[in-house]
Amino acid sequence: MAGPPVRGQAAYEDRVLYQGDPWVRLDTLPRLLAEGWRRTLSAGGVVSVVRTPFQWSMSSPVIEIETGGYLGDVGLYVPEVQLPEALALLGLDEDPADEA
Repeated sequence: MAGPPVRGQAAYEDRVLYQGDPWVRLDTLPRLLAEGWRRTLSAGGVVSVVRTPFQWSMSSPVIEIETGGYLGDVGLYVPEVQLPEALALLGLDEDPADEA
């Protein structure tokens, strides 16, 4: 089994078609953390969707989380055309060469 992806464009190769457009998985993380990232993305004008083992979710009402909705790991996806914006908003666009 491969280890976690390294930061950089190669880490964002998981693409799916959703509603007819290509979407890119930013990460797989616990639902509550993914929802926090979604709020940050939304505030910056980036659309996102969460993929649970059961369904795609464009919106995640708080009541779903409070009543015991799925809280395990989910995939967090953004439209491919908004990937650079999403990475910048989340601080994931750093080039490791810049840190040296």
